[in-house]
Amino acid sequence: MVQQENTFKVAEVEVTYRPKFKALERPKITTSGQAYSLLLSRWSKGKIELLEEFKVVLLNRNNRVLGIADISQGGVSGTVVDPKIIFAISLKANASSIILCHNHPSGNIKPSDADIQLTRKMVEGGRLLDVTVWDHLIISNEGYYSLVDNGMI
Repeated sequence: MVQQENTFKVAEVEVTYRPKFKALERPKITTSGQAYSLLLSRWSKGKIELLEEFKVVLLNRNNRVLGIADISQGGVSGTVVDPKIIFAISLKANASSIILCHNHPSGNIKPSDADIQLTRKMVEGGRLLDVTVWDHLIISNEGYYSLVDNGMI
């Protein structure tokens, strides 16, 4: 009897990080206002009042910005956010902390129940992975709502 060898085909996974700037050249975020200014400068002005988008600011241990990741783009009333994707990007970038952000095309920056639930889920997941969720900002052209500043994180 010939024993058949079981062969498993798996993809090779390689983790790399190639920063283009020195750490001291990156912006440092210490307030929600600074995060809002940075995000607003990187947001498509033609889309902020058109459709909902979700982004994440990746930070190192010194709160220097490693990058801004575009997570999802949806419609007028929502976008799908997968925590696995956010944490995969955060871990690949070796981020120590993150700031969650999305816009409300209506201009109403008050968080919805879904926004609050997602934030709680992300904070819990971050604790397990040692990635701190510093804040969740809801932005518009006219201003922003910080869940941290309002005692919700």
